[in-house]
Amino acid sequence: MSESQYRFAEFQLDCASLELRRQGRSHKSERISLERIPMELLILLLERQGSVVTRQEIVDRLWGKDVFVDTEHGINTAIRKVRRALKDEPDNPRFVLTVSGKGYRFVSEKAEDRKISGRSSGGVDLTDADRRSKEEPVAPVVEETSGDFSGRIPAAPLISVSRRWVFMIATLVLLLCVAGLLASNTGGVRDRLFPPNRASLIHSIAVLPLANLSGDSSQEYFADGMTDELITALAKNHSLRVVSRTSAMQYKGVQRPVRDIAHELGVDGVLEGSVSRNANRVHMTVQLIYAPTDTHVWAESYDRDFNQAFSLPEELSQTVAKEVKTATLPARSQRYINPEAHDAYLRGRVFWFAGDHTHSLFYFRKAIQLQPDYAAAWSGVADSYDNDPSGSERPVQEVTAEFEAAARKAVELDDSSSEAHCSLAAWYFFFAWDLPHADAESRRAAELDPNYSEAHHLRSYVLATMNRPEESLQEAKRAIELDPFRRPWGLGYAYIQTRQFDAAIDDLRMRDQAYPEEFYTLIYLAEAYWLKGMGRESAEVLEKALVVLGDPEKAEGIHRAFQRGGRKGIAQWRVESYKIRVRKEFISAYEWARQYGYLGDKNATLKFLDLAYYERSPWLILIQTEPIFDFVHSDPRYHALVGELGLTPSY
Repeated sequence: MSESQYRFAEFQLDCASLELRRQGRSHKSERISLERIPMELLILLLERQGSVVTRQEIVDRLWGKDVFVDTEHGINTAIRKVRRALKDEPDNPRFVLTVSGKGYRFVSEKAEDRKISGRSSGGVDLTDADRRSKEEPVAPVVEETSGDFSGRIPAAPLISVSRRWVFMIATLVLLLCVAGLLASNTGGVRDRLFPPNRASLIHSIAVLPLANLSGDSSQEYFADGMTDELITALAKNHSLRVVSRTSAMQYKGVQRPVRDIAHELGVDGVLEGSVSRNANRVHMTVQLIYAPTDTHVWAESYDRDFNQAFSLPEELSQTVAKEVKTATLPARSQRYINPEAHDAYLRGRVFWFAGDHTHSLFYFRKAIQLQPDYAAAWSGVADSYDNDPSGSERPVQEVTAEFEAAARKAVELDDSSSEAHCSLAAWYFFFAWDLPHADAESRRAAELDPNYSEAHHLRSYVLATMNRPEESLQEAKRAIELDPFRRPWGLGYAYIQTRQFDAAIDDLRMRDQAYPEEFYTLIYLAEAYWLKGMGRESAEVLEKALVVLGDPEKAEGIHRAFQRGGRKGIAQWRVESYKIRVRKEFISAYEWARQYGYLGDKNATLKFLDLAYYERSPWLILIQTEPIFDFVHSDPRYHALVGELGLTPSY
C-alpha cells in the first residue's frame, strides 16, 4: 500500500487525488463525496491513527495558526461530515472517537489485527490501561507494618489499607496545605496557583476587522459595517478605552501576531472574529485575547435571523463589558430596525469612510426612505455634509439646509448619540457661525463619548476660534491619541493655528515618516515651512504632495516656479493654477483669499474675505486662527469683518 493511501474496513483513501472510496457488498467500489476541509481532517486523523489529535492541532492544520475563523463551528461541522461519509455513529463509533476535553482519535485497525488488539464491541481501541481495567480484577493491596508511623498511629499486628484510601488521605493532606498557603498568600502563592482572570486585566481594546466568511466578496461591506457598529457600541462604555474604527481598519487582511498589533495600537485586549451571512441568517463568532500573553480568555458564537442582526453589536458589547469586569451601561431597549434599511445604512457607512460622499448620501437617504425614524441614517446624512464643510466642492446654499435638517433630526431621534451632537455642533460652527451653541454641542458630544475622536477634533477648532489656544491644543492631542490614522495632520495643524511653527514642523515630519502617502500631512508641512520662511523646503514638500496626489505635471510646475522666483514665484504659480481650476470646478471665495494671502496681496485678500462673508464660506469662522491672514490684521476692513462674524478680536 502506498504511503499516500490508507485502507480501513471497507474504505480506501487516496491522499494524492483526495478520493475516498467504499467497497460495497457486490465488490464494486463507489466514490464518496467529501469536501476539502473534512477530507484534510480525515487525512490528519489517519496520519495520527491511534493517537489523540487535539482541536488546536486541527485548527493549525486546516486553517493556520495566525488566521482566526469560527473554529468551534468549523471543527464540529467537519467532524460531522467525516462521520456522515463513513456512516459512523458518534454514540457507537467505528472510526472517529471523541476524547472529551481534548480532541479526536481514529480507532479503526486492520481486520486481521482486531482480535489481538482487544477491540471492544463498540469498535474502539483499548489502551493497555483500558485492557487491565477490564481483564484484571483489582485486588486489595495488603501492606504489613510493625512500626507506629513515627509515633502518630498506634502499632498494629496487621493493617490492611486499599490504595484508594491512601490516595484520598494524601489528597486531603495536600489540600489542607494548599488552603493554608492560600490563606496566608505567602509570596503570592495564590496568584501562582490560580492565575487571575486575564479578562479582568483588559482596560483598553481594539476590535480587528471582522473576517467575511460568506464566501462572497460583495459582502465585505456587511463585515466592515458590523465591525464599525461593534466599535461604536463598545465605545459607549467609558471605563473601557476602545481604539477607533479608522485605526483598527488598518489591519484588515493583515496576517500579524495579535501581540504585535496590540502593541502598535497601545491596547491590552484584542477582539477578533468573523461573520457570515446568507439570505436569512447571520452567524458571528468572536474571541477576546489578552494581548501581553496572547491568552485566549473568552469566545462566543451568535446565530441570528437576518431581521435581528442589527441588535448583535449592542448585545456583544454588553457581554464583553461583563467579561472584562468594567461597569456596564444599562442595556438600552433598541428600536426595531428594518433589515433592508440597516443593510443600506451599512453600505452608506463603508462609502463614507472611503470618502465617497455621493454614494454614502445615496444609501443613507435610501435607509431613511425605508425607515424614517432611523436615527443613525439621519446622522449619516449629516456626516456626509460635515465631512467637507469647506464648500470647495459645491456652493454652501446647496449644503446648509439639508445638513441642518439631518443633524437636528438625528439629535431629536437619539439624544444620546455623540455622532449626532457632533454633526449638529459642526453645523452651528461652520454654517451658522454660532459659537455658543457650537461650544455647547461639541462639549456634549465629547461627554457622551470621550473616545470619539471626531468630537475632540471639532472641539479643538471651536476652542481655537474662542481664543482658548491651550485648551484647543489639548483637544487636538486627545483626538490624535484616540485616532492617529484618521487625521495624522490634526495636531500639526493645531500648532499652526497657535503659531507654533517649529512644533508643527517637528510633528508633521514625524507623521510624514509614519504615513508617507498622506497628502494633507504634506500640505500642512509645506504650509508650516512657508510660514517659518523656509521657501525651498516648502516647495520640495509641496512637490512631493503633488506626486502623491498623482499629478507630476503640477509638481514640475512648482519646481520651475521656485527656481524662477523663489517664494514669490510659488505664490504666483498657486494663483495662476487656481485661475485654471475655476474654469472646471467651484472654488470658494475663502480659498481665493488664502491664495492671495500667500502672495501677500492685501487688497485682493481682503476683497475675497469680504466675498467669503457674503458667500457664507464655512471656513471663514476660523479667520483669526489662520496665520496666512496675519499681515492684514491692522487693516480696518479686517476689523469690521471680525466684528460682523461676532468674534472676539485676537489681534
